[in-house]
Amino acid sequence: MRLVSSELPESYADQPQWRRIQSFLPTAYQLGPDDLPAEEWWDWEGHRLHLDTYRNPDAPAKVILLHGVGTNGRQMTTILGHPLAERGLETIAVDMPTYGLSRVRPDALVTYDDWVRAGSALVDAELAKDDRPIVLYGLSAGGMEAYHIAAVNPKVKGIVGMTFLDQRNPQVQVETAITKIAGRTGETTMRLGASSPLRRVKVPMRLVSKMHTLVNDKAALKACLADKTSAGNAVTLTFLDSYLRYEPAVQPEQFDACPILLTQPAKDRWSPLRLSTPFLDRITRVPVRVTELANAGHYPIEQPGLDQLVDAADGFVREVTRGDVNSG
Repeated sequence: MRLVSSELPESYADQPQWRRIQSFLPTAYQLGPDDLPAEEWWDWEGHRLHLDTYRNPDAPAKVILLHGVGTNGRQMTTILGHPLAERGLETIAVDMPTYGLSRVRPDALVTYDDWVRAGSALVDAELAKDDRPIVLYGLSAGGMEAYHIAAVNPKVKGIVGMTFLDQRNPQVQVETAITKIAGRTGETTMRLGASSPLRRVKVPMRLVSKMHTLVNDKAALKACLADKTSAGNAVTLTFLDSYLRYEPAVQPEQFDACPILLTQPAKDRWSPLRLSTPFLDRITRVPVRVTELANAGHYPIEQPGLDQLVDAADGFVREVTRGDVNSG
Protein backbone atom coordinates (compact mmCIF):
# COMPACT_ATOMS: atom_id res chain seq x y z
CA MET A 1 0.00 0.00 0.00
CA ARG A 2 1.25 3.47 -0.79
CA LEU A 3 2.52 5.60 2.06
CA VAL A 4 0.03 8.22 3.19
CA SER A 5 1.23 11.80 3.38
CA SER A 6 1.81 11.72 7.14
CA GLU A 7 4.14 8.71 6.73
CA LEU A 8 6.31 10.24 4.02
CA PRO A 9 9.76 11.40 5.09
CA GLU A 10 10.58 15.10 5.08
CA SER A 11 13.62 14.59 2.90
CA TYR A 12 15.09 12.17 0.39
CA ALA A 13 17.90 11.82 2.93
CA ASP A 14 15.44 9.66 4.84
CA GLN A 15 14.10 7.77 1.80
CA PRO A 16 16.58 5.00 0.92
CA GLN A 17 14.94 3.67 -2.23
CA TRP A 18 16.33 6.35 -4.55
CA ARG A 19 19.88 5.49 -3.50
CA ARG A 20 19.28 1.85 -4.38
CA ILE A 21 17.92 2.89 -7.77
CA GLN A 22 20.78 5.28 -8.51
CA SER A 23 23.30 2.53 -7.77
CA PHE A 24 22.47 1.15 -11.22
CA LEU A 25 23.47 4.41 -12.91
CA PRO A 26 27.01 5.01 -14.15
CA THR A 27 29.23 6.25 -11.31
CA ALA A 28 29.37 9.77 -12.74
CA TYR A 29 25.58 10.06 -12.39
CA GLN A 30 25.37 8.88 -8.78
CA LEU A 31 24.87 11.70 -6.28
CA GLY A 32 27.38 11.90 -3.46
CA PRO A 33 27.13 14.03 -0.32
CA ASP A 34 28.52 17.08 -2.13
CA ASP A 35 26.22 16.70 -5.14
CA LEU A 36 22.81 16.63 -3.47
CA PRO A 37 20.19 19.17 -4.50
CA ALA A 38 18.56 21.59 -2.12
CA GLU A 39 15.08 20.39 -1.12
CA GLU A 40 12.26 22.91 -1.16
CA TRP A 41 8.53 22.77 -0.46
CA TRP A 42 6.10 24.63 -2.69
CA ASP A 43 2.53 25.14 -1.51
CA TRP A 44 -0.03 24.83 -4.28
CA GLU A 45 -3.80 24.63 -3.75
CA GLY A 46 -3.42 22.94 -0.38
CA HIS A 47 -0.81 20.44 -1.59
CA ARG A 48 2.83 20.62 -0.47
CA LEU A 49 4.91 19.74 -3.49
CA HIS A 50 8.51 18.65 -3.06
CA LEU A 51 11.18 20.23 -5.27
CA ASP A 52 14.77 19.15 -5.86
CA THR A 53 16.60 22.33 -6.85
CA TYR A 54 20.01 23.45 -8.02
CA ARG A 55 19.56 27.20 -7.76
CA ASN A 56 21.97 29.33 -9.76
CA PRO A 57 21.17 33.02 -10.19
CA ASP A 58 23.84 33.26 -12.89
CA ALA A 59 22.30 30.52 -15.02
CA PRO A 60 20.95 31.71 -18.38
CA ALA A 61 17.85 29.50 -18.10
CA LYS A 62 15.85 27.23 -15.82
CA VAL A 63 14.82 23.66 -16.61
CA ILE A 64 11.79 22.19 -14.83
CA LEU A 65 11.91 18.38 -14.80
CA LEU A 66 8.72 16.31 -14.86
CA HIS A 67 8.55 12.64 -13.94
CA GLY A 68 6.14 10.09 -15.41
CA VAL A 69 3.89 7.52 -13.75
CA GLY A 70 6.79 5.22 -12.88
CA THR A 71 9.36 7.67 -11.55
CA ASN A 72 9.67 10.69 -9.26
CA GLY A 73 11.53 13.97 -9.08
CA ARG A 74 14.67 12.55 -7.46
CA GLN A 75 15.05 10.12 -10.35
CA MET A 76 14.88 13.10 -12.73
CA THR A 77 17.56 14.83 -10.67
CA THR A 78 20.02 11.96 -11.02
CA ILE A 79 19.79 11.46 -14.77
CA LEU A 80 19.47 15.10 -15.84
CA GLY A 81 18.91 17.68 -13.09
CA HIS A 82 22.38 17.42 -11.56
CA PRO A 83 24.23 16.97 -14.87
CA LEU A 84 22.61 20.10 -16.32
CA ALA A 85 23.34 22.01 -13.13
CA GLU A 86 26.99 21.00 -13.50
CA ARG A 87 26.87 22.67 -16.90
CA GLY A 88 25.60 25.92 -15.47
CA LEU A 89 21.82 25.63 -15.82
CA GLU A 90 19.31 26.02 -12.98
CA THR A 91 17.17 22.92 -12.53
CA ILE A 92 13.99 22.16 -10.59
CA ALA A 93 12.62 18.62 -10.32
CA VAL A 94 9.06 18.45 -8.99
CA ASP A 95 7.21 15.58 -7.32
CA MET A 96 3.66 15.78 -8.62
CA PRO A 97 0.77 15.05 -6.21
CA THR A 98 0.72 11.39 -5.04
CA TYR A 99 4.31 10.81 -6.25
CA GLY A 100 7.65 11.24 -4.56
CA LEU A 101 7.60 13.07 -1.23
CA SER A 102 4.82 15.52 -2.10
CA ARG A 103 1.98 15.76 0.38
CA VAL A 104 -1.56 15.71 -0.94
CA ARG A 105 -4.24 17.96 0.51
CA PRO A 106 -6.47 15.92 2.84
CA ASP A 107 -9.48 14.45 1.00
CA ALA A 108 -8.24 15.71 -2.39
CA LEU A 109 -8.98 13.46 -5.36
CA VAL A 110 -6.00 14.10 -7.61
CA THR A 111 -6.45 14.06 -11.38
CA TYR A 112 -4.02 14.32 -14.27
CA ASP A 113 -5.53 17.75 -14.94
CA ASP A 114 -4.11 18.76 -11.54
CA TRP A 115 -0.66 17.75 -12.71
CA VAL A 116 -0.95 20.01 -15.76
CA ARG A 117 -2.29 22.92 -13.72
CA ALA A 118 0.43 22.45 -11.11
CA GLY A 119 3.10 22.42 -13.80
CA SER A 120 1.77 25.63 -15.33
CA ALA A 121 1.55 27.26 -11.89
CA LEU A 122 5.16 26.26 -11.18
CA VAL A 123 6.25 27.94 -14.41
CA ASP A 124 4.45 31.11 -13.30
CA ALA A 125 5.91 30.90 -9.79
CA GLU A 126 9.44 30.65 -11.17
CA LEU A 127 8.88 33.51 -13.62
CA ALA A 128 7.58 35.63 -10.76
CA LYS A 129 11.05 35.36 -9.18
CA ASP A 130 12.88 36.52 -12.31
CA ASP A 131 12.38 36.61 -16.06
CA ARG A 132 14.90 33.98 -17.10
CA PRO A 133 13.52 31.59 -19.76
CA ILE A 134 12.10 28.23 -18.74
CA VAL A 135 12.36 24.93 -20.62
CA LEU A 136 10.41 21.80 -19.62
CA TYR A 137 11.81 18.29 -19.61
CA GLY A 138 9.47 15.32 -19.21
CA LEU A 139 10.20 11.60 -19.01
CA SER A 140 7.61 9.07 -20.18
CA ALA A 141 4.17 10.52 -19.38
CA GLY A 142 6.04 13.66 -18.38
CA GLY A 143 6.84 14.29 -22.05
CA MET A 144 3.21 14.73 -23.01
CA GLU A 145 2.62 16.53 -19.72
CA ALA A 146 5.25 19.06 -20.79
CA TYR A 147 3.32 19.60 -24.02
CA HIS A 148 0.04 19.95 -22.13
CA ILE A 149 1.62 22.53 -19.80
CA ALA A 150 3.03 24.55 -22.70
CA ALA A 151 -0.38 24.39 -24.39
CA VAL A 152 -1.92 26.27 -21.45
CA ASN A 153 1.16 28.36 -20.64
CA PRO A 154 2.89 29.74 -23.76
CA LYS A 155 5.59 31.34 -21.58
CA VAL A 156 7.47 28.04 -21.86
CA LYS A 157 10.43 28.44 -24.23
CA GLY A 158 11.03 24.81 -25.14
CA ILE A 159 10.06 21.19 -24.49
CA VAL A 160 12.33 18.17 -24.19
CA GLY A 161 10.32 14.96 -24.00
CA MET A 162 11.28 11.34 -23.46
CA THR A 163 8.33 10.09 -25.54
CA PHE A 164 5.08 11.89 -26.40
CA LEU A 165 2.26 9.45 -25.72
CA ASP A 166 -1.16 10.69 -26.79
CA GLN A 167 -3.43 8.38 -24.82
CA ARG A 168 -6.40 9.42 -26.97
CA ASN A 169 -4.80 7.33 -29.72
CA PRO A 170 -6.12 3.71 -29.55
CA GLN A 171 -2.77 2.36 -30.74
CA VAL A 172 -1.00 4.09 -27.87
CA GLN A 173 -3.52 2.80 -25.35
CA VAL A 174 -3.16 -0.78 -26.59
CA GLU A 175 0.63 -0.80 -26.81
CA THR A 176 1.36 0.91 -23.48
CA ALA A 177 -1.12 -1.06 -21.35
CA ILE A 178 -0.18 -4.21 -19.48
CA THR A 179 -2.05 -6.35 -22.07
CA LYS A 180 -3.76 -5.63 -25.38
CA ILE A 181 -7.14 -6.48 -23.87
CA ALA A 182 -6.51 -4.02 -21.05
CA GLY A 183 -5.52 -1.42 -23.61
CA ARG A 184 -8.73 -1.89 -25.59
CA THR A 185 -11.03 -1.87 -22.57
CA GLY A 186 -9.13 0.36 -20.17
CA GLU A 187 -10.69 3.70 -21.11
CA THR A 188 -14.24 2.39 -20.69
CA THR A 189 -13.36 0.59 -17.47
CA MET A 190 -11.70 3.66 -15.94
CA ARG A 191 -14.55 5.92 -17.01
CA LEU A 192 -17.11 3.67 -15.35
CA GLY A 193 -15.00 3.37 -12.21
CA ALA A 194 -14.38 7.11 -11.99
CA SER A 195 -18.10 7.83 -12.17
CA SER A 196 -18.95 5.32 -9.43
CA PRO A 197 -18.37 5.00 -5.67
CA LEU A 198 -15.13 3.23 -6.62
CA ARG A 199 -13.56 6.46 -7.90
CA ARG A 200 -11.09 6.61 -4.98
CA VAL A 201 -9.99 2.99 -5.33
CA LYS A 202 -6.24 2.81 -6.00
CA VAL A 203 -4.71 0.53 -8.59
CA PRO A 204 -0.97 -0.26 -8.69
CA MET A 205 0.44 1.19 -11.91
CA ARG A 206 2.31 -2.05 -12.56
CA LEU A 207 -1.05 -3.83 -12.97
CA VAL A 208 -2.34 -1.54 -15.71
CA SER A 209 0.78 -0.37 -17.54
CA LYS A 210 3.97 -1.86 -18.96
CA MET A 211 5.87 -0.98 -15.80
CA HIS A 212 7.89 -4.15 -16.27
CA THR A 213 9.61 -2.37 -19.17
CA LEU A 214 10.55 0.75 -17.20
CA VAL A 215 14.20 -0.28 -17.15
CA ASN A 216 15.92 -3.05 -19.06
CA ASP A 217 18.10 -4.29 -16.18
CA LYS A 218 16.16 -6.82 -14.08
CA ALA A 219 17.83 -5.93 -10.79
CA ALA A 220 17.25 -2.23 -11.42
CA LEU A 221 13.61 -2.93 -12.23
CA LYS A 222 13.19 -4.77 -8.94
CA ALA A 223 14.60 -1.75 -7.10
CA CYS A 224 12.26 0.62 -8.95
CA LEU A 225 9.16 -1.48 -8.26
CA ALA A 226 10.05 -1.60 -4.57
CA ASP A 227 9.77 2.20 -4.39
CA LYS A 228 6.18 3.05 -3.44
CA THR A 229 6.79 6.70 -4.34
CA SER A 230 7.59 5.92 -7.99
CA ALA A 231 7.27 2.68 -9.98
CA GLY A 232 5.59 0.90 -7.06
CA ASN A 233 2.96 3.61 -6.66
CA ALA A 234 -0.81 3.16 -6.94
CA VAL A 235 -3.20 5.75 -8.38
CA THR A 236 -6.96 6.15 -8.25
CA LEU A 237 -9.39 5.15 -10.96
CA THR A 238 -10.21 8.85 -11.20
CA PHE A 239 -6.59 9.73 -11.98
CA LEU A 240 -6.33 7.00 -14.62
CA ASP A 241 -9.58 8.09 -16.24
CA SER A 242 -8.45 11.72 -16.40
CA TYR A 243 -5.06 10.68 -17.77
CA LEU A 244 -6.54 8.57 -20.57
CA ARG A 245 -9.08 11.19 -21.61
CA TYR A 246 -7.18 14.47 -21.16
CA GLU A 247 -7.80 16.97 -23.96
CA PRO A 248 -4.97 19.46 -24.60
CA ALA A 249 -5.80 23.15 -24.54
CA VAL A 250 -4.25 23.44 -28.01
CA GLN A 251 -4.35 20.66 -30.59
CA PRO A 252 -0.99 19.79 -32.19
CA GLU A 253 -1.95 21.31 -35.55
CA GLN A 254 -2.35 24.71 -33.87
CA PHE A 255 0.53 24.47 -31.39
CA ASP A 256 2.99 27.31 -31.85
CA ALA A 257 4.28 27.99 -28.33
CA CYS A 258 7.84 26.66 -28.55
CA PRO A 259 10.24 24.20 -30.23
CA ILE A 260 10.19 20.52 -29.24
CA LEU A 261 12.93 17.92 -28.87
CA LEU A 262 12.17 14.20 -28.51
CA THR A 263 15.02 12.30 -26.87
CA GLN A 264 14.07 8.76 -27.81
CA PRO A 265 15.74 5.83 -26.02
CA ALA A 266 16.83 3.36 -28.70
CA LYS A 267 15.94 0.30 -26.59
CA ASP A 268 12.68 1.59 -25.13
CA ARG A 269 10.38 -1.42 -24.77
CA TRP A 270 7.50 0.62 -23.31
CA SER A 271 7.14 3.46 -25.78
CA PRO A 272 9.19 3.06 -28.95
CA LEU A 273 9.49 5.88 -31.46
CA ARG A 274 6.47 4.74 -33.49
CA LEU A 275 4.17 5.71 -30.59
CA SER A 276 5.41 9.30 -30.44
CA THR A 277 5.60 10.11 -34.15
CA PRO A 278 1.82 10.09 -34.84
CA PHE A 279 1.44 13.01 -32.43
CA LEU A 280 4.63 14.86 -33.29
CA ASP A 281 3.97 14.59 -37.05
CA ARG A 282 0.88 16.74 -36.51
CA ILE A 283 2.98 19.60 -35.15
CA THR A 284 4.10 21.80 -38.03
CA ARG A 285 4.14 25.36 -36.67
CA VAL A 286 7.27 24.93 -34.52
CA PRO A 287 10.51 23.00 -35.04
CA VAL A 288 10.42 19.37 -33.90
CA ARG A 289 13.60 17.34 -33.56
CA VAL A 290 14.35 13.74 -32.65
CA THR A 291 17.58 12.57 -31.01
CA GLU A 292 18.13 8.86 -30.45
CA LEU A 293 19.74 7.73 -27.20
CA ALA A 294 21.90 4.73 -28.01
CA ASN A 295 21.53 1.59 -25.88
CA ALA A 296 19.08 3.33 -23.51
CA GLY A 297 15.86 1.97 -22.02
CA HIS A 298 12.66 3.81 -21.12
CA TYR A 299 14.16 5.15 -17.88
CA PRO A 300 17.69 5.44 -19.20
CA ILE A 301 20.45 4.07 -16.99
CA GLU A 302 22.77 3.06 -19.81
CA GLN A 303 25.65 4.65 -21.67
CA PRO A 304 26.16 6.21 -24.13
CA GLY A 305 22.46 7.15 -24.02
CA LEU A 306 22.72 9.08 -20.76
CA ASP A 307 25.55 11.29 -21.99
CA GLN A 308 23.67 11.81 -25.25
CA LEU A 309 20.59 12.90 -23.29
CA VAL A 310 22.55 15.49 -21.33
CA ASP A 311 24.33 16.78 -24.45
CA ALA A 312 21.09 17.04 -26.43
CA ALA A 313 19.10 18.69 -23.63
CA ASP A 314 21.88 21.14 -22.79
CA GLY A 315 22.34 22.14 -26.41
CA PHE A 316 18.60 22.50 -26.99
CA VAL A 317 18.06 24.64 -23.90
CA ARG A 318 20.80 27.03 -24.93
CA GLU A 319 19.52 27.27 -28.50
CA VAL A 320 15.88 27.95 -27.67
CA THR A 321 16.74 30.44 -24.96
CA ARG A 322 18.98 32.31 -27.42
CA GLY A 323 16.20 32.16 -29.98
CA ASP A 324 18.25 30.62 -32.79
CA VAL A 325 16.79 27.11 -32.88
CA ASN A 326 15.68 25.89 -36.30
CA SER A 327 14.10 22.82 -37.79
CA GLY A 328 17.44 21.20 -38.56
